[in-house]
Amino acid sequence: MSTTDTGATASNAEVRTSWVPLVGLFLAQILMSFNVSSLPVSLGGMVSDFGVPPTAVSTAIVTYGLVVAALVMVGAKLGQRVGWIIMFRIVVALFAVSALMMILSPTVTWVIVAQAFAGASAAIIVPSLVALIAENYRGAQQATAIGSLGSARALAGVSAFLIGGTLATFVGWRPVFGIVLALAVAVFVFSFRLRSDKGDSAVKIDLVAAVLIGTGIVALTLGFNNLNAWGVLEATSSAPFSVVGLSPAPILIVLGVILGQAFFVWTRRRTKAGKVPLVSLAVLGSGRERAAVYAMFIVVSLEAALNFTVPLYIQIVQGRTPFDTSLAMMPFNLTVFVTATLVVRLYKRFPPRTIGMVGFVLTTVALAWLSLVVTNNWETLPTILGLFVFGVGQGALVTLVFNVLVTASPKELAGDVGSVRGTTQNLASAVGTAVSGALLVTILGFNVGQAVVNDIELPPALVSQVDLDSVNFVSNDHLREVLSTTTDATDAQIDAAVAVNTEARLSALKLGLLIMAAVSALAILPASRLPKYRPHEIPDPADQTTSA
Repeated sequence: MSTTDTGATASNAEVRTSWVPLVGLFLAQILMSFNVSSLPVSLGGMVSDFGVPPTAVSTAIVTYGLVVAALVMVGAKLGQRVGWIIMFRIVVALFAVSALMMILSPTVTWVIVAQAFAGASAAIIVPSLVALIAENYRGAQQATAIGSLGSARALAGVSAFLIGGTLATFVGWRPVFGIVLALAVAVFVFSFRLRSDKGDSAVKIDLVAAVLIGTGIVALTLGFNNLNAWGVLEATSSAPFSVVGLSPAPILIVLGVILGQAFFVWTRRRTKAGKVPLVSLAVLGSGRERAAVYAMFIVVSLEAALNFTVPLYIQIVQGRTPFDTSLAMMPFNLTVFVTATLVVRLYKRFPPRTIGMVGFVLTTVALAWLSLVVTNNWETLPTILGLFVFGVGQGALVTLVFNVLVTASPKELAGDVGSVRGTTQNLASAVGTAVSGALLVTILGFNVGQAVVNDIELPPALVSQVDLDSVNFVSNDHLREVLSTTTDATDAQIDAAVAVNTEARLSALKLGLLIMAAVSALAILPASRLPKYRPHEIPDPADQTTSA
């Protein structure tokens, strides 16, 4: 048979593959994303029901992310050892249990435990999605299936804010997790349409590597997440401890980096000794794969930073509701959803390198544009245009770099690719959120300090009554209330302070967006190292032998 005939036969086989199994995988991605997106929406209801501070409820959000990031590599190995289908069904059932615990939870402790179960389940679902796509789809269908995961994340985010926000406002927060339970049941039913190879009992789990990477990720996540609360350098009063006055946040970050390096050293030694590593470094074996991981980390960090910044200004500064936030973010979320779905159509026309570089150019232009046109109102046409352009670039990039990693590795390493993806995305999300928060607060503090010094309407006697070391983002109404009750400021002086705060906030936002644009511009460099060939110009990696 000629090569042309072989290609035609393969193409026909791809066309005949049913999309029904993908429905279950698509819903599994929505299940995870909807659950984690519903937690912030349900925050107020939980605080009211349980009579606890918001920080107690936010522990559940942190718990979920920590467990996913720390266990995802172990989850990939469990899937390879036991079998992807069996593990997938087990953890989806566990996710259903966690949703039921959320619905029935009598205390906030139940919520935290439930999210720990959900995180442990997601740690296996994340690599399972990649492995099951690789085993059920090939070629163009595989690229489309991978793109659907990116669009599912965006769709779940929109749905969680709109549906979850509406339910939480008019019914209560518990029915929101009834949707999570229904999704888990649907995914379990659809899992019987999936096919997968049996597990390999010879696969061993490297416990030393698991401890190194798990502890390292926990240290990094805790360090970045607490930069604001514990201090960027000097320890604040909220820090649990200090080392000669130094905040534990940067110490944990350094410790996490050291443990991460130790993981790579240990893994290389284990591989050279002929033993099975926790994750095969072959998935990062070339500059192209490493460039894809760097690009994924940067674009997810930028997405997390923007997702933190917009709610910060709408809910905290403007004092509006989560539903208002969802409306403001609708142009971005819908654009990401559509772009992630349609970008696969460009794979046959343009190489990943071109799409990646154009994607980062779009995100850079969008962020720079937003830094110029943004005001305290997020619903102006120029702002919506900026969010739309950023959504196009972000949606294309997340799908693209994920597809590069999958297509560059043979099918038997799909689980390892999934674990790398899960680790990168969860860590990038924590870093993007934490760094953007610390950056904006630092800029705000500097702006307020400079403005107070130069403002003749705010005398030193009044300034001495305000703690400028703990400047943070507050609404104008809240600032007026604080100044009128805790200081002896006159009405004119309060008006002057509010004007200073308003200008300082907007300046911090603009400079923060400009710095994000600079980071996006720097990301064009790793994007320039993405593959320059189109998928149909290289042989199917499933037919290639795995390099040692």
